[in-house]
Amino acid sequence: MNRVCRPRGVGATQITSLAFAGILLAFPHLSFGTPILLSTVSGFAMLGAAAVTNTGPTTLGGNLGVSNNSSITGITGFYGTLANDGPGTFTGSAHQGDAFAILADSQLVSAMTTLSLMGPGTTLTLADLTGLSLTPGVYTVPAGVSNLTGALVLDGGGDANAQWVFLMGSTFITSPNSSVSVINVGSGAGVGLYWNVGTSATLDTNTTFAGNILASASITMNNGVTVSCGRALVHTGAVTLINDHISIGCEGSGYALSGGFNGGSAIGTELAPVPEPASLVLLGSGLALAVGLKRRHSRSLAPKR
Repeated sequence: MNRVCRPRGVGATQITSLAFAGILLAFPHLSFGTPILLSTVSGFAMLGAAAVTNTGPTTLGGNLGVSNNSSITGITGFYGTLANDGPGTFTGSAHQGDAFAILADSQLVSAMTTLSLMGPGTTLTLADLTGLSLTPGVYTVPAGVSNLTGALVLDGGGDANAQWVFLMGSTFITSPNSSVSVINVGSGAGVGLYWNVGTSATLDTNTTFAGNILASASITMNNGVTVSCGRALVHTGAVTLINDHISIGCEGSGYALSGGFNGGSAIGTELAPVPEPASLVLLGSGLALAVGLKRRHSRSLAPKR
């Protein structure tokens, strides 16, 4: 009678772990960040609820939509059909109250809830963030006449998975010519940057901004606002644009792998890191070890006569 021996030596779990270790050695710079914005909503450069209204040659790098089938005016897209053409353009798809836009709004609400549960973190005493250089973390920001009158620097300290979360209990307001810049995050592969706004966000003329604005009520962007590596997402109200630029693709920013500052989320246009020759050797060694151990494990399970 044949009998099956219990496996001895290296087990299946150990084989998997060793193989994974070999891959990690080959790709030491891969990011395994967890995105806050899930796949549907992360494809939107702009998502509103009540309406999206634009004047001037606004450009959006990503999808455009409204979750409750309201109007989208002043923007012409390459894909999808909009009732009103205009001087603004976008490169993704248009979604007016369809299942895709409704799902995106649901994911937006989930993301806002997740971010709010991270607080309060560090509670800042002043509403104005100008002149600060902030390391990764969670920051609660009080309301004020303006939350940004000049330059804010976010310093990752060399961490390619740096995460910043700003919790704004009510409004978020910038002054003309203000700016947010992200530095020292390497390739930025896993960088996350979120502005969780309790009511409405207003970005004033020529603001240069970065990150994802998640607003409960509305977003207004005055003339010449640039949001690089980010999105403008609204749950209940309207979005108003005037000759602005928003992109989740981070063109020209040096953070092509960041997924729009969404913690490493893939958005369909990112490229996987290419291993260097030395890394290929390590990868091959790791896989060869895994195959050898797997064969040894299989022989130990073979019936003995």
